[in-house]
Formats: sequence, C-alpha cells, structure tokens
Amino acid sequence: MELIAIVTGLAVLQAFFFAFKVGGARVKYEIDAPAMSGNPDFERVVRVHANTIEQLVVFLPGLWMFGYYVNAQIGAGIGLLFIIGRFVYRGAYLGDPKNRAAGFGIGALSMIVLVVGGMIGAGMSLM
Repeated sequence: MELIAIVTGLAVLQAFFFAFKVGGARVKYEIDAPAMSGNPDFERVVRVHANTIEQLVVFLPGLWMFGYYVNAQIGAGIGLLFIIGRFVYRGAYLGDPKNRAAGFGIGALSMIVLVVGGMIGAGMSLM
C-alpha cells in the first residue's frame, strides 16, 4: 500500500502544481481574484486545474479500493497512468482545447479500471 500512498501524494502534488500555475496565470494575464474569466488563456489554465480537482474525487477512492482489494502494484501503475494523462490533457488543453481527448481518455480509462476493478475485488472478497 506504500506505492498507493506515493501515487496519492503525486496526484495531490500535481493538483497543487496546477493551482500554482493558476496563480501565475493570474499575474501574467492581470486577472485579479475572485475573477475566473477575462482572458481565454487564463481560463484554460483554470479549467485544467478545476477539471483535475473534479476527477480526483473519483480517482483517489478508486486508487485505494483497487490497491486494497486487487493489487497495490498494479493499482499504483494505473494511478501513474492517470497522472501522466492529466499532464497530457494539460498540454493539449492549453494549446487547443479541441485536442484534449487523448489526455482525457487516458485519465478516464484509468479511473474506470480502478473504480470498477476495486468494486469487483471488494465483491469477490465477500465470497
């Protein structure tokens, strides 16, 4: 489970990094808080961060369920794919939001495998 904890920490640090980038974008594009709009490039940075936070709500429980009920090493590997997917998503979204599908797909598939796999593992442990 140590690997699951490390991947959890990496995912949380990634979200913090994305938040830090929002702060930098506020300065760069002169968008004072609490405004959330005013420049399309700033809005993209905000959406990447917000979307990542939104997905952590599904990812983190799935990661821990899979790690506990199925296999921690495999779960950690799938969790790393999610993190990589978020970086791919960020790069594409900041360039042209229409190109975000690959990064989104990597993250979404990772979450589905973790949540469904964790649920199946939990169900099988009841038997």
